[in-house]
Parts: sequence; C-alpha cells; structure tokens
Amino acid sequence: MRSIVYDVATSLDGFIAGPDDDISMFPAEGAHLDDYLARLQTYETVIMGRRTYEFGYAYGLEPGKRAYPHMDHHILSRSLALPEDVEVAIVRDDWLGAVERLKRSDGGDIYLCGGGQLAGLLANHGLIDRLILKLAPAIIGAGVRLFGGTAGPQGFRLIDTKPYDSGVVLLTYRRAD
Repeated sequence: MRSIVYDVATSLDGFIAGPDDDISMFPAEGAHLDDYLARLQTYETVIMGRRTYEFGYAYGLEPGKRAYPHMDHHILSRSLALPEDVEVAIVRDDWLGAVERLKRSDGGDIYLCGGGQLAGLLANHGLIDRLILKLAPAIIGAGVRLFGGTAGPQGFRLIDTKPYDSGVVLLTYRRAD
C-alpha cells in the first residue's frame, strides 16, 4: 500500500501560512529548501485542496496545469472551475474513498501538499502515514493551521530530525499504530 506523506513547512505555533496566505516568514533559501526540492522528485502523486492549488496561481501556475510536472495530480474540490483541457484530476465528492483508492493503487509515495483542512480530514481518518515538518523559527499567531478541523488525538512517532543553518529543523514522524 502506498504511503501518504504530509510534507509541509510550519511555524512554531502550528501554522502553514499566515493571514491572507502569507508565507513570507518561512526561510526561502538554504539547504532545507534543496532537500525539500530533492524529496519532491521522489513523489509520484500529489493530492491537495482547491485553496492550495489556487495558491499556485500567484506563482505562475496556470489553471488546469500541473504544479509538479512529474506527478499525477488529484485536486479535492467541489467548486474548482478549470478550463476543459486540464492535466489534473478534480475529485468532486467521496474524497475519502478517492484517497483510499489512491493508497491501494500501484506506485510510490503520495505527497499531501495541503492544505490544513484537508490534512485534518485525512488525519481524522488515519490516512496520513508520515509527517515531514519543516519547522520554521517563527511564530505567526494566526492563519492556516497545520491541521484544521482535527477531531481527536492522533499518534505519531518521531523517526528523524535534521537541523539546518537557516534555523529550520526537519522533523520526520511515522504514524503510531
């Protein structure tokens, strides 16, 4: 079975973006970024919510195109409107069923790109296998939570740590079963 990996930058107080989706407080240069870009090459599939997909528009992503050219894309959204000629799959309903089918399909790890609400939903149903948190040396105070709407406790076991000169600490966890 394929693993879902939530690989995301987070602040010390648990936000993946500030108000108005501001990410300026996350260090944008350094070895942590090089390692992240190398990890992206290991994922075959990406799942994300509408807000995360549309966030890419501000960085040059064209509607309907892949944010990561080598990955199979699944956007979970009831309202995303795209042109007819798209390179991504839009999952309009039965999100949990669609994610479970992806996990059972052949292939490598699945990158959970975000956002926080989707991560909370998947965590609530035990569908996240690993967390790779790029812990930034910043307190944001408000914005998009790492796990939005999480209903109950989730157990994970720390399996690796890596500090960087940028102040970022990479924390890798595996779901505790």
